[in-house]
Amino acid sequence: MRRAGAARAREGPPRATVRRARVRPWPQTFRDRAAVRPAEAASIEQGVRLRAIFLLLVGMILAIAATDVLTGAVGLLRETASRPLTEAEKARYVQEDIAGRWHTWPATLVFPSELEYIGLGRVQLYARRVGIAPETACRSGTDAAVGSVLEEHGCRTLLRATYVDQTSTFAVTVGVAVMEDAERRQAAAGDLSNDDRVGVRPVAFRGTATELFGAAQRQRNAWVGVGPYIVFSTAGYTDGRTRQAVAPEEIPHSELWPTAQAVAGRIAHALGDEPAVPRCTQGNVC
Repeated sequence: MRRAGAARAREGPPRATVRRARVRPWPQTFRDRAAVRPAEAASIEQGVRLRAIFLLLVGMILAIAATDVLTGAVGLLRETASRPLTEAEKARYVQEDIAGRWHTWPATLVFPSELEYIGLGRVQLYARRVGIAPETACRSGTDAAVGSVLEEHGCRTLLRATYVDQTSTFAVTVGVAVMEDAERRQAAAGDLSNDDRVGVRPVAFRGTATELFGAAQRQRNAWVGVGPYIVFSTAGYTDGRTRQAVAPEEIPHSELWPTAQAVAGRIAHALGDEPAVPRCTQGNVC
């Protein structure tokens, strides 16, 4: 027993067990994250550069567009701003106004209900409009020799109305041939016959003093040109007297033809009268 105790005494106290610390490895996800950080940084930097380039391009496009809009606005303001009309613009204004009257004016303005004329003894008298005929083709409303010339030169339409003098002794039919323009009208006028037996065909209205006024009753025919219009006139007696019935030695009534000329002349004058031209592009204030 003693030996056993002595042996344990010599051996001494028991040694403490020494444990080595174990080094824990970094998680795999942390290592992966650390590895991709440079790539993410590079990608972000590239994205920033691309975004900057995109914004620069958008800014340039917007700047160009804004410049174009501003330039257009300035040009539009200059174009629409009131300014004095040029001589060419004034002439075109007059030409267009006159050329459009045959359809912009009402028929009662083209052919007024009353027209003044001067009778014997310089007395002021009035011719009265009996009726307005429907619009017709130039060839059908004139004699063949006249209609063919009008049609050849591009006559657009024919307007007609019939008047009587203040005593209802004379009938006068006025015809307005509408040409394309003044140049066409001049060309057509140069080809018209000087024969006073042909011209516009009369228009008679039943139940009026003109109901006996036909082609055979015409005593004379004439025309006058103004703007794009050729204004024809024909006159005769309302009692049905024909041209052949008037003996060569008998002179038609001295008021007949002056009345017809006055009526047609006033209609032509109104159609060709120059309008008041505005001084500026937007009225009379520049």
